[in-house]
Amino acid sequence: MSQKTYPTLPTRVKALMADVVVLMVLMIFTTYLFSSFDHISDNSRMIAFVFIFYLYDPLFTSAFGGTLGHYLLGLRVRREDKPEKKLLFHMALLRFIFKSLLGWLSLLTVTGNDKRRAIHDYLAQSVVVHTEGSVTVQQVAE
Repeated sequence: MSQKTYPTLPTRVKALMADVVVLMVLMIFTTYLFSSFDHISDNSRMIAFVFIFYLYDPLFTSAFGGTLGHYLLGLRVRREDKPEKKLLFHMALLRFIFKSLLGWLSLLTVTGNDKRRAIHDYLAQSVVVHTEGSVTVQQVAE
């Protein structure tokens, strides 16, 4: 099995910022789509936006191993005990909830351990790794 490499704090922040852009695009697209119809209830609009905001991260993380931001930066979210496996949905949802509640505080803990796990990674038993083919800054420096 090959050596796993773990992303730095700046790389994880870049992935997060890419996801913020993705969420904004999804919300703008949804708003535009809803404006095409005559009668869309406020409840339907609210449900759509809640679905986009709260389920984007856990659905993508459990189904594909990461969000679009993770994919753009060559990262994957995996189970800590079995890094070859993706997180199950309930663990991805738990990870997202803690990440949202703790905010930047959780992300800042990445630098304090060998696997660069944030608090929300510990609580969800997850780890973020570089994909096999991705090139890390550390590898380029060597």
